[in-house]
Amino acid sequence: MNIFLVGEAATHAEKLASRLTCGAAIVPLPREAAHAADHDGRIGPHDVVVSLRFSRPPGATPAFRLLHVPGAGLDGIDMSSVPPGATVCNVFEHEIPIAEYVTLAMLEWQIRLRDLAARFTPRSWSDLYRSRPPHAELYGKTLLLIGLGRIGRAIATRARAFGMRVLAVDGYAQPPAGLVDRVFAPHELGEALPAAEFVVICCPLTEDTRGMFHAGTLARMRRDAVLINVSRAEIARERDLYEALRDKVIAGAILDVWYRYPKGADDDVEPASLPFLDLPNVIATPHTSAWTVDLPWRRYGLIAANIDRLARGEALSNVVRPPGR
Repeated sequence: MNIFLVGEAATHAEKLASRLTCGAAIVPLPREAAHAADHDGRIGPHDVVVSLRFSRPPGATPAFRLLHVPGAGLDGIDMSSVPPGATVCNVFEHEIPIAEYVTLAMLEWQIRLRDLAARFTPRSWSDLYRSRPPHAELYGKTLLLIGLGRIGRAIATRARAFGMRVLAVDGYAQPPAGLVDRVFAPHELGEALPAAEFVVICCPLTEDTRGMFHAGTLARMRRDAVLINVSRAEIARERDLYEALRDKVIAGAILDVWYRYPKGADDDVEPASLPFLDLPNVIATPHTSAWTVDLPWRRYGLIAANIDRLARGEALSNVVRPPGR
């Protein structure tokens, strides 16, 4: 059995190898192999492909046994092009760093630590001390989570520790007692939005959530509210979000996910078609909320364990599509 690591996954070959016990061969492939057939002749029916993205034209997919996504999101996988005999699995483990990122983002918005540090010099100290403005707190503020899965629950746990009121919009979640104050159904989003100073998008991108935050939705938010997106950019309509921020319909946004991504090793793209990064009320980061030094060790440990189960003929964990579907 060969394990083909595509694109970014190939940089974690040593982490995977250190956890595997089945003796499979690990083969790195370039990022383009997620969409191009140049290396398909090397992939066999008993092999494993590890990739965040996968697509092929109809009838052009090689046969393989397992597609293991090294993340939670499946919007980069064209399920119709995955061979019918293959199992598709994913991994999580990112809820810890994303929850820490969201907590930091809210604290930074309230305290403005970067600005305080930038203005503080030996010469400015006396005047700054005499005229220091008060900053805000998280305590007593209301957080609205759009999605109450693993990430939403991890954020809620940390928000509770800061004394925040926590609301959520989710059609299926049954949270532990005391974790959130109220769970709204998706059709109640407009009712939930006006209550929150912070709104965090942490739900999957689906046909139901795509464009969920549009001009009408954004207008329902408080004018002092901050939108934090750690899921997928397309859940908020690009132009509507830009105009809401530009026109101060909402106070600001902290954006870690974007509308355009590079697909190859050398292409250079803008993150959006509109200049979000020029807006003073936007804090932008390059899709790094989950990207910690510890995350790949946890994820590739779980992938290795799943591949070992596959080699032993045991049931796999985190199956999102069994074979034959």
